[in-house]
Amino acid sequence: MDDSAATNPEQHPDYPQHWEADILLRDGGTARIRPITPADAGRLVEFYEQVSDQSKYFRFFAPYPRLSDKDVRRFTHHDFVNRVGLAVVVRDRFIATVRYDRIDAEGRPSATGTDAEVAFLVQDAHQGRGVASALLEHIAAVAQERGIRRFQAEVLPQNRKMVKVFTDAGYTQHRSFADGVVHLEFDLEQTDRSLAVMRAREHRAEARSVQRLLTPRSVAVIGVSRTPQTVGRAILRDVLGSAPAECPVYAVNRNALPGTELDGVPVHRSILDIPGPVDLAVIAVPEGAVPAAVAECGAHGVQGLVVVTAGYAETGPEGRDRQRALVRQARAAGMRVIGPNAFGLINTDPANPLNASLAPRLPGRGGFGIFCQSGAIGVALLEAAHRRGLGVSSFASVGNRADVSGNDFLQYWAEDDATQVVLLYLESFGNPRKFTRIARRLAAAKPVVVVKGARHTGSLPPGHAVPATATGLRDATVDALFEQAGVTRVATITELYDTGELLALQPLPAGDRVAVVGNSDSLGLLTYDALLSAGLRPRTPVDLTTAATGENFRIALDVALADPAVDAVIAVAIPPIGTSAHAFMGGRLTGDDDPAMGSDDPEIAAALLEAGRRAEEVGKPLLLAHLALTDLPARLRPGGIPAYPAPERAVHALAHAVHYAQWRRRTAEAEETARVPELDRIDEPGARALVAAALSARTGTSRPSPATTLDRDATRRSSLLRTRPGGARITLPDAEARELLARYGIDVSPTLPAPDEETAVAAAASLGYPVALKATAPHLRHRPDLGSVRLDLTGEPGLRRAHRELDALLGGAAPAELVVQRLAPRGVDTVIGATVDPAVGAILSFGLAGAPAELLGDTAHRLVPATDQDVAGLIREVRAAPLLFGWRGAEAVDTGALEELLLRVSQLVDDVPEIASVDLEPVVVAPHGLAILGARVRVAPLPVRSDLGPRAMSTL
Repeated sequence: MDDSAATNPEQHPDYPQHWEADILLRDGGTARIRPITPADAGRLVEFYEQVSDQSKYFRFFAPYPRLSDKDVRRFTHHDFVNRVGLAVVVRDRFIATVRYDRIDAEGRPSATGTDAEVAFLVQDAHQGRGVASALLEHIAAVAQERGIRRFQAEVLPQNRKMVKVFTDAGYTQHRSFADGVVHLEFDLEQTDRSLAVMRAREHRAEARSVQRLLTPRSVAVIGVSRTPQTVGRAILRDVLGSAPAECPVYAVNRNALPGTELDGVPVHRSILDIPGPVDLAVIAVPEGAVPAAVAECGAHGVQGLVVVTAGYAETGPEGRDRQRALVRQARAAGMRVIGPNAFGLINTDPANPLNASLAPRLPGRGGFGIFCQSGAIGVALLEAAHRRGLGVSSFASVGNRADVSGNDFLQYWAEDDATQVVLLYLESFGNPRKFTRIARRLAAAKPVVVVKGARHTGSLPPGHAVPATATGLRDATVDALFEQAGVTRVATITELYDTGELLALQPLPAGDRVAVVGNSDSLGLLTYDALLSAGLRPRTPVDLTTAATGENFRIALDVALADPAVDAVIAVAIPPIGTSAHAFMGGRLTGDDDPAMGSDDPEIAAALLEAGRRAEEVGKPLLLAHLALTDLPARLRPGGIPAYPAPERAVHALAHAVHYAQWRRRTAEAEETARVPELDRIDEPGARALVAAALSARTGTSRPSPATTLDRDATRRSSLLRTRPGGARITLPDAEARELLARYGIDVSPTLPAPDEETAVAAAASLGYPVALKATAPHLRHRPDLGSVRLDLTGEPGLRRAHRELDALLGGAAPAELVVQRLAPRGVDTVIGATVDPAVGAILSFGLAGAPAELLGDTAHRLVPATDQDVAGLIREVRAAPLLFGWRGAEAVDTGALEELLLRVSQLVDDVPEIASVDLEPVVVAPHGLAILGARVRVAPLPVRSDLGPRAMSTL
């Protein structure tokens, strides 16, 4: 049977291809969900024959040994509106089906009702894998798209598994029992509980899928050559060198002669010739031979693939098509894919060691989980860990990241007790929203440290597949994403390990107060200055002088660690003056009689190790900044004391640790105290109606209603508009923008046009003096430096004079679009904005108005919806924030009113997702209250929120 025949749009013009989805099941296996068509008749009959009599009885409430021709036709012919059937497919065979039929209030078939009967059937061999739960999510989403609002189901009480599927889903439901049948009704609108259930299932499935890749019970390397220097042969040696005796390793070469052995392993011509099961296959054959190898792996029941073969999306559009075909082929057979163009996979668990990579040796066991997309960076990360003596729990370098991604590994590391710190090198995001959600949950328990490539260029490396919505992520957006998720962003691989080592080995600091103790006044001062520059609060350095002994260090460090006003301690050390360590020979510090002297000081090392034990007891981090003591770090390694060969490196690592600890505390507190306040003057229905009317008037479209979704053509057109990222953005006229904002209690100061003097005078009389006269043409808006604003106009003579001046200066009142506005109270000019990034969601922004803040990029961001604590932190985060709080004796402004305005803007864009952006500029914040002098609102057709839909794997 050919699955493509069942889904050919030419044979089925109404076929809803966007309902197709790859899914992960509870055990980590993959499957495909798709609509059932008439071409599936054979698959349906074969599927039904594999279902037990009991399961058939549960489905039809009576013995039903086989399907009649009439049944087969009924279950395969659908109109995809009132009657819909979906199937779960693995290796081109059905393993489960679901169907709904639209009904009216009396339970009769209907073309207009908003209820539907739903029924499931899952093969017994696949029950318990989460198949029915995934099907329920997808059939519910399909039903909602077709205007159905509620499902009804009848289940026999003995069918406890099916009852549990419905009750555990988290939907609002009603339950009754009559005539020996359980009758269930449940609304299809997502609830907080149903969303939480869906994400918990997603987490378990993705974590399990990675665990299966990292802990195979058997491994095959496909593409092993007689030539020792080839990739396949190198990987075979690496796997053999790591796999335990109970994990069989197989070699495959299509051209091998019978009886061939390589590295002591028999070579098979095909994976199908291997007598036992294979969990993981590493594919290192030429690109043209990959499809056949993948097909054979699927037929043999392989669970996962590591594809090191290149020649895919990194080569251009044709390669991208081959890459997509590879992923489709693997998922259809229930397999996940690392790669293609991958460096490989490593697990250091003593019970399941695995080196299915191009790394020549298995790293030491440790607490770092490492993920990267670049093979070259992967080599650098493993080498850096080895050089520093740091251990790894697991490692993945996934190349083009066509299937398994960093999000999958984050899900796994959240459950992996062996992983203490996560290190990421990211060059692109496949799903930024999901990354933020997963990373935030993980960072609440384990540090996540990231180097993000392409910071300034924003370009994507060849081969990286990302949605169109994620290709243009601004770096400021990425920073906001990391900040809110608790992810520590660093600039270099060196800083990645500097920070990760401190977070792994030392306790988190309770604050930002730092003591500096050492035997060099100069090094102490450098450390002090670096701490100030990093925003920390250093104590005056304690200088023990260059003659300090180990005992001097021990006493001073003990005092610093015992001080309740100290949260962290940095020891600074140089070789003691007056010893042979300071003889300078050959460009390095050496001893006169031993060139190796001068790189270590055993007394200082012993004192630091003792202090390290004391630091652990009191829960304060201790780290070392040293010069010319190159062997000292190795002595300190057993005590878990990070040592840095420059003070700024130690300080940067500590600053990241302080910031992360503060985020952890804020997050824990926010879970208890942060809230989205209930605001008055909120008219959500009115705002939605205004936006719908604006979109309908300007595009001829609006948000689809249940009635219009019954029209297939209208549905298709609506879907195209909604899936276009952001659609065509429309700027609302000023009057409509003010009316919309007013629905959320956001009052914009009225402006009246002033195309001539008389009109200006009449406008001022209507508003009341004093007034301002300003230009609002796009090229003059918010440009007071061009002389386009006149303030404090207290009467008609001054207004007329100002109008004549601007008319002459700006080339005419009409082109300048002069307006009159009532004068705002004096205060601090600020800018508030909210922009919907299709990849990340709505982002709330705040900054001070004016060219200096704009040039310096002094703007803070938060993801929406924002809590009261989010907006309080937002206005305090900008560097110019002191201007709001009484800088240089000025009166502090009304930050309470400012925070409330930010909350209103946040709620508006969260409630009405068709709002593409809101810009309020300037917002003049006075000591009492504020005034919004300018506003612009843009709207767009609603984009599809993939993170709120049913679980589905990426199809990039």
